[in-house]
Amino acid sequence: MTERPIRLPSFDALLAFEAVARAGSFEAAAAELALTASAVAKRVAGLEERLDLPLFVRQPPRGLSLTPAGHEYLPQVRQALALLQAMPLHQRAGTRRERLHVSSTPTFARQLIVPALPGFAAAHPDIELELTLSVPLLAEGDAGADVEIRHGAVPDDLAAGQVLLQDRLTPLAAPSLLARHAPLSTAADLLALPLLRTPLQPWAPWLRAAGLQDTPEPDTGPRLVDLGLVLAAALAGQGVALARLSLARHELAEGRLVQPFALTVPAERQYGLITHRASPAAQAFAGWLRAHCAAIGGAENSSGDR
Repeated sequence: MTERPIRLPSFDALLAFEAVARAGSFEAAAAELALTASAVAKRVAGLEERLDLPLFVRQPPRGLSLTPAGHEYLPQVRQALALLQAMPLHQRAGTRRERLHVSSTPTFARQLIVPALPGFAAAHPDIELELTLSVPLLAEGDAGADVEIRHGAVPDDLAAGQVLLQDRLTPLAAPSLLARHAPLSTAADLLALPLLRTPLQPWAPWLRAAGLQDTPEPDTGPRLVDLGLVLAAALAGQGVALARLSLARHELAEGRLVQPFALTVPAERQYGLITHRASPAAQAFAGWLRAHCAAIGGAENSSGDR
């Protein structure tokens, strides 16, 4: 009869167990291991499942305490970790990477950050960037991140010094949509086309600047609570988007969207950078992102009359 192979736990799970046992909570161990508390908890839970034994007693809100099995297992794990750490090959000096958790609104992340990330990675190989998406219209933001890109009003949601871009708004449409309608000679002609709507960006400022101040907000069609969804609908020829030139610059350059009118207006809500936990990595990312956004703003201002 063939013996079943020994199923060893993962090294990461053992590290998580030892850190939690020493620190007394998932949160404290997570800060030490540069992980999230949920990730540490999952590693410990996986270890307990592998051993088929509980190692901790969960006692909210007092925290965690070792079970008898956990007390017996802990010195064995520490001895094994010490043996591994004592091996000469494991003591070679290596570059320490600093993890940075960045939270961003979805469209800003997809349209502005992700295409430029290779440049950031090349300039800062010592920073491990973790990019997550926040929820549109989440007023309280994401304080769990080290750095947050937030979309809001100035000065209520953002301070002037936090603003990344002085965005401009203008109608954008797919060539296929414009081909199905009469040519747009005046701003009033735009009202014959379906206007895409979102609570994040009302049409009123542009309509007012175009002399159409008596025109109500569009009240038909889907209500899209994400600027990226508005761009996607415009690209599909479903309607005209009141879009930020910064977010649609690639689509404009490729001809997938066109700008029927030269008139633009400043956005009433802006993207801002908020640092929740200062660090060299956060400072490096903030400097890089501000330079990146300044280059985008400069390119927009030089591409035509605003």
